Amino acid sequence: MLLKRKNAVIYGAGGAVGGAVAQTFAREGANVFLAGRMLEPIDTVAKEIAADGGVVEIAQVDALDENAVEQHIDAVAKKVDRIDVVFNAIGFDSRQGTPLLELALEDFSFPIATWTRAQFLTARSAARRMVTKRSGVILMLSASPARMAIPLTGGFGVACAAIEGLSRTLAGELSPQGVRVVCLRPHRIGDTLPMAPEFPKMEGESFRELLEGWTLLNRCPRLPRWPTQRRSWRRIAPGRSLAQSQISPVVQASIDREVRPLTTAAACMRKRKE
Repeated sequence: MLLKRKNAVIYGAGGAVGGAVAQTFAREGANVFLAGRMLEPIDTVAKEIAADGGVVEIAQVDALDENAVEQHIDAVAKKVDRIDVVFNAIGFDSRQGTPLLELALEDFSFPIATWTRAQFLTARSAARRMVTKRSGVILMLSASPARMAIPLTGGFGVACAAIEGLSRTLAGELSPQGVRVVCLRPHRIGDTLPMAPEFPKMEGESFRELLEGWTLLNRCPRLPRWPTQRRSWRRIAPGRSLAQSQISPVVQASIDREVRPLTTAAACMRKRKE
């Protein structure tokens, strides 16, 4: 087991990505501490983990609340000898589908302020404990608009770029203290597509087709379905980017101490032509 006796804190664990990562970590032997703004979704994930023999605890935490995040991390740190991994996978609404020239300032700035605030707060609180042990991994989540010129994404693309900038700055400061920072940049994951697309003037199926048209295989990556899709992944050679179709095992690989090239870098996950 890659994560045997490791302690992982996951924010937004009730969502599709956070839940899949939590189950991956637990199956690899980690003790997982799940947090979310609402208890019901994370409780559902926790029950599945517990039924599979995993060690799990849950807490209701608003990742945008500075005091709440600090108190939660402090509580976890008092229960375990160290925090090995923190992953922030919270979701938020952003106004997309409107040209920037017609977008209100509030709609533009909301995703930038919201996402960077949440990622900063959870990373900072965890890092304060990690540096004392000179060990730990901070995982952040970005998206393809951080680097691709995708129209009508409003402030979301800017927020993605800001997260990657934050990860690089954090990595530069924390790397000498033994803490690694990895920012994951998946293409839009099919499991996270809402019933009502972000582009309000576009039908749901048309929105999916638009996203799939930006991939090499013309389909969005999917989250694994346990236990039938359990997979193992090879080590990533220096200078190579990640190019796998599913996020959970990529996250798992990212926290491996042997995957040094990922420190200070965004792990770009995209479909490859076979």
